[in-house]
Amino acid sequence: MPPPVRRFAFGEPCRNPMPIGELLSHQARRDPGAPALTFEGRTWTRVALEEAANRRARALQAVGVQADDLVGIALSNGPEFHETAFAVWKLGATPAPLSHRLPALELDAILQQLQPRLVITTDPGGVRGRPAMTPTEILGEDLSPAPLPPLAPRYLKATTSGGSTGRPKVIVDHAPGVLDPDVIGLGMEIDDTILIPGPLYHTGPFGISHRALCRGAHVIEMGRFDAAAVLALISERKVRWTMMAPTMMRRIWALPAAQRNAADLSSLEMLVHMAAPCPPWLKRAFIDWLGADRIWEVYAGSERLGAACIGGRDWLAHPGSVGRPDPLSTRIVNDAGLDCPPGQVGEIRFRARSAAGTYHYLGAPPAGEGEWQTYGDLGHFDGDGYLYIDDRRTDMIVSGGANVYPAEVEAALEGHPAVAAAVVVGLPDDDLGQRLHAVIEAASRRRRPGAAALEVHLARHLARYKIPYTYEWVEGPLRDDAGKVRRSAWREACLEHLARGARLRPFRAHAAPR
Repeated sequence: MPPPVRRFAFGEPCRNPMPIGELLSHQARRDPGAPALTFEGRTWTRVALEEAANRRARALQAVGVQADDLVGIALSNGPEFHETAFAVWKLGATPAPLSHRLPALELDAILQQLQPRLVITTDPGGVRGRPAMTPTEILGEDLSPAPLPPLAPRYLKATTSGGSTGRPKVIVDHAPGVLDPDVIGLGMEIDDTILIPGPLYHTGPFGISHRALCRGAHVIEMGRFDAAAVLALISERKVRWTMMAPTMMRRIWALPAAQRNAADLSSLEMLVHMAAPCPPWLKRAFIDWLGADRIWEVYAGSERLGAACIGGRDWLAHPGSVGRPDPLSTRIVNDAGLDCPPGQVGEIRFRARSAAGTYHYLGAPPAGEGEWQTYGDLGHFDGDGYLYIDDRRTDMIVSGGANVYPAEVEAALEGHPAVAAAVVVGLPDDDLGQRLHAVIEAASRRRRPGAAALEVHLARHLARYKIPYTYEWVEGPLRDDAGKVRRSAWREACLEHLARGARLRPFRAHAAPR
């Protein structure tokens, strides 16, 4: 019997707002023994998570953390991350999730913008010149586990983004730190069982997992993404809702078909994907595999300017679309600021929801003009008002006077079964201005097709001017578990490679090595 069809919505209005830190206490009072978090086979009850967060909050309070402070959390996935985030909220402060894998220089650049009161990290020595403590130092085992007086943080969270430029900035979310325990969104239900396989330092996994805990859901979490383990967890834990990035979907699809089809996914009612564009071939494969009613896509951003969503049935009628946003608060404009007709690519802009805005940046000015703001994405509408994402403005490559969107070329490359991931950048060229170069991660080290085979594949999907001139194979993942990639960093690495006298492999049949 197929699973029931869920209704998808971004969320209903708050009718009974409560401070986010208080919501953990509320759920513990409601059912203290109910499972709240499962991580690497161990489960924490609601009361266990609540009491640990209260102790940590008192430990943070003792070292000076107070309302409206920013507190960096540079930890790997696990209960310590959630306990610390809720401890920060309980003090009326704002958590700032940070990647625990950041190199020292990049972390320092972010912290210069963030100016946190404190950073919680397993490596305090890597936080130069700023107060830092380990999660063990704020364990607070000798402190009271009783609830603290409720405080609502001014800002819900502060997340980081290097964008495609590589320059770090902090996005401070203006959403007040209150939620309604009886209202949930994105198709999740109260007391749901959900799987979050992504890293908590990314906005999506961070925000969704904590909102789910506030609403009484049982959150299943992974230390590191593993495609086979995801299928096993859905089967064993009877997961009903999960969120993935297209990179994760691609890795699941790379498993042997027999292994995928043997997994019991009958409990899964909704798979929501976001964070990066999903190649149409991959989206269609998942719809064919799991059914159109179970697959949903969300287009949004940390700045919460605007959003769109689309279900599998609607997507089949509008392949490649991310949904139909509100036409009164969404525009696509050309370089002159005029509205683009259907089919014409321009910059996607959203009308500000309020005079105060939904965010502010630390380290960068707001994007857009006046009341119309932008994530920096380029896209177009079709005749029915459905939105399609073409690329980011800062990633667009002008080669020989033609605009090339790297995302389109990358999607074509990733459609080849031997390619796990691809990044396309523009390198300087005296004749063309910029020439296209592809950095490719193989699905298997033993199976790397030659340039001629890849070019034949690309010629089926792309115009000639969009086919890269050169390419290189690399080891290791190009994109992280959330599907994010910094094209600027790869471009700089390619330029350094060339400066040392290296030569790149020619891709096109007529292209000479450079």
